[in-house]
Amino acid sequence: MTAGEINATLQRDEVPIKDVDAVIAASELVLPLAAEPASMEYTTLGKTGTKVSKLCFGTWRFGKESDGTVETDHEEAYELLDACWEHGINFIDTANVYGNPNGKSERWIGEWLADRDHHREDLVLASKVYFPFDGRGEPGPNDSGLGRKHIRAQIEGTLERLGTDYLDLYYIHRWDEDTPIEETMRTLTELVREGKVHYLGASSMAAWKLTKALWTSDVEGLERFDVTQPMFNAADTDDVSDYLEVCADQDIAVCPYSPLAGGFLTGKYERADDGTVIAPDGARGSLTDLFEDRYTSDTAWDVLEAVEGVAEEIDATPAQVSLRWLMEQDSFTCVPIVGARTPEQLAENVGAVDLELSDAQFERIDAARGPDDDGYR
Repeated sequence: MTAGEINATLQRDEVPIKDVDAVIAASELVLPLAAEPASMEYTTLGKTGTKVSKLCFGTWRFGKESDGTVETDHEEAYELLDACWEHGINFIDTANVYGNPNGKSERWIGEWLADRDHHREDLVLASKVYFPFDGRGEPGPNDSGLGRKHIRAQIEGTLERLGTDYLDLYYIHRWDEDTPIEETMRTLTELVREGKVHYLGASSMAAWKLTKALWTSDVEGLERFDVTQPMFNAADTDDVSDYLEVCADQDIAVCPYSPLAGGFLTGKYERADDGTVIAPDGARGSLTDLFEDRYTSDTAWDVLEAVEGVAEEIDATPAQVSLRWLMEQDSFTCVPIVGARTPEQLAENVGAVDLELSDAQFERIDAARGPDDDGYR
């Protein structure tokens, strides 16, 4: 459903609802927005009843310090969140440990939401729990993991920082080897039944662990994971087929992080004669250092060549084609998480929504990934 179709059907007191899903144009009732917001499409998140934008905005850079500087400061964070609103992105991803100190990303989102007077119901907010939390000082022995004590403490802190009484989506950030999955799922189920969380998600785990968690939920009558957040992109040659097949079979939405392979799929990196990656001026570091040679294989470069070829054919950028390739996975809902550093980068990412890859173009990218990649279209 398009923004226009939603806006045409939703009215409140004869005034269009200020719904991110509807991508309403500028109004005196909120801070000025763009006169002609970019189009956005929405999709149902797995088998939940919640509709989200075709792109999710990730806020892991908010307040994050690297080499003594903040990657995205408070003012830049507000500009990016405003741009999300203007473009109709209603799906915002954060975590309790994002920012320095931890919790800063969540707090900035909450402050922005209050300052802009947007309706909380218009946004789908996702956060995570697992890692040691240093937002109140040096983490103690129970300040990490997926035990009841840590989850209970962290959900309260997350809700306070975001300035809300519920989360739309709560991920476990990692699998906890020290806590029985039964305890974790029971605690998360309690949060759902108390109205503090609507849906549950899982980030970064093996297919068998996801399957075990789903089996536990089914056997014990507990809430189950409706969304997953793996690293998945066209250039990633790690085999995630088993994981994605579980998601497809169980109708679990996939919200991949690093959809542009750390910038590799933007085409801004070049390959040196010795096979190493040459970063352009202004790039945020060595791709090899960041991803430990993950995207320096011959296959990854073949994928980039295919992506660039398709981009030239349809007058798009490699980044847009790479994002569209993910959106067109049709065996499961796929909503890429983009972490743009500027409103201009975000606008480029949003341009992927208006693209359409032909079967031949989609399959050309699949073929570059290797003979064992069947695609999921």
